[in-house]
Amino acid sequence: MMEKEKKLYILWVTGDPISSEKMVLMYAINSKINNLWNEVHVIIWGASAKLAAENKLIQDQIEVALHHGVKVSACKGCTEPLGVKDKLQWLGVDVRSVGEELTEALQQGYTVLTI
Repeated sequence: MMEKEKKLYILWVTGDPISSEKMVLMYAINSKINNLWNEVHVIIWGASAKLAAENKLIQDQIEVALHHGVKVSACKGCTEPLGVKDKLQWLGVDVRSVGEELTEALQQGYTVLTI
């Protein structure tokens, strides 16, 4: 039997800068640096989209995460009404419809952490 690939999805919904910096992004980055997961994917959804577009420290951490191979995407349906789509794309975030991918990850039993 083939071992399931170790994929981590972090569904980042909080607009709280401390939790975003000291949990979401710190864990995502360290997970890649230390090879704790084969793939780490952060999904920006809701209030986190506004935070990521406006907070320089968070933007710097997103850049570090991307540099280390963390996949970072954002919900298109959240970013457009908040007026932050262009800013997140400029940061290197993949802005698109992410609901189907999240549903598939949940249905396939991948680890999904929601913060």
